[in-house]
Amino acid sequence: MGKRKFSTFNIICLTLLWVMLCYLVITKSELNFMTIFAIVASGIIVFVPIYKSKKRENDGR
Repeated sequence: MGKRKFSTFNIICLTLLWVMLCYLVITKSELNFMTIFAIVASGIIVFVPIYKSKKRENDGR
C-alpha cells in the first residue's frame, strides 16, 4: 500500500475538524493535565503524517 498524499483541501478540512473537536473537549470538560495532554497527543497524531507527506513532496521537486 502506497503513502497517502494530502491535498490542500484535505489538510484544511482535517485541521478544521481537529480544531472543532478540541474546542468541544475544552468547553465540555475541565481543563487539567490530562485534557491538555490529549489535545497535544491528538495534534501530534494528526499533523505529523501531514508534515512528513508535505516534506517528502517538497523534497521530490
